[in-house]
Amino acid sequence: MSEGPPLTETDQALLRRAFALAQAARARGDRPFGAVIADAAGNVLAEGASTQGATGDGTLAHSEMNACQAAIAAKIPREVLRAGTIYSSGEPCAMCAAAIFYTGIGRAVFGLSAAAILALRNAQPHTAGLSLSCAEVLASAAEPVAVIGPCLEEEGAVPHQGYWATA
Repeated sequence: MSEGPPLTETDQALLRRAFALAQAARARGDRPFGAVIADAAGNVLAEGASTQGATGDGTLAHSEMNACQAAIAAKIPREVLRAGTIYSSGEPCAMCAAAIFYTGIGRAVFGLSAAAILALRNAQPHTAGLSLSCAEVLASAAEPVAVIGPCLEEEGAVPHQGYWATA
């Protein structure tokens, strides 16, 4: 993962929007994850929140998958996505990292690290999932995808507080 340059005010605002989507997902009974896709100027192009509680789907219901699907449905040109950023409340899993690449997004910024999420979940080996990081997946991409995170982790943890004890 890259620390990269410090987050701009726009980066911080959009990451906080992803946190708000995560909180809204939790409030409606879904897992506490959110994602926002923005163009290079910071204009929101697409958003997604987890719909795993509503659908029971452990694949397409991830927030990043929902945001990527929304961007594809909106027919956003690839060159716009390539110059854009996805802001994820939590570190994208390997599946979502691949979707970010295949959607054509050029930069990923995330809040809560996968390790922090696992700790909050009190995950055991049989519930931890894949250990391949977002940065590792995207480092293998044919076109580079910048990965910045974890960022604003204390704020990113708020939607998760107390959630996993009852999930």
